Amino acid sequence: QLRLVESGGGLVQPGGSLRLSCVASGNMYSIETMGWYRQAPGKSRELVATITRGDETYYADSAKGRFTIGRDFGRTKVWLQMIWLKPEDTAVYYCNAKHRPTTGGEIADAWGQGTQVTVSS
Repeated sequence: QLRLVESGGGLVQPGGSLRLSCVASGNMYSIETMGWYRQAPGKSRELVATITRGDETYYADSAKGRFTIGRDFGRTKVWLQMIWLKPEDTAVYYCNAKHRPTTGGEIADAWGQGTQVTVSS
């Protein structure tokens, strides 16, 4: 079982910044991709950013130019640096990992419990 734990959420004023972190632990063979999703009240969960084992990154249009995703060298940790936060960024942010529990096996998804980000004056 791969477990993900997020941290770093909180209350911030518009234009402020936050850095979210996620740590993976448990049985795993290889983590291929890690990323961040978010879900605001009344909305579906949406992709924010991802980073692959080869450090290729993807950003949703809403995140481009404001958010930066990165991984530690061991690739079991991922962070999301967010600047110029807007009220519409308010959501629960979830860490996601796509991994192979065994060598050559199917890729599985793992999710954290989420961390709340609130952008408000």
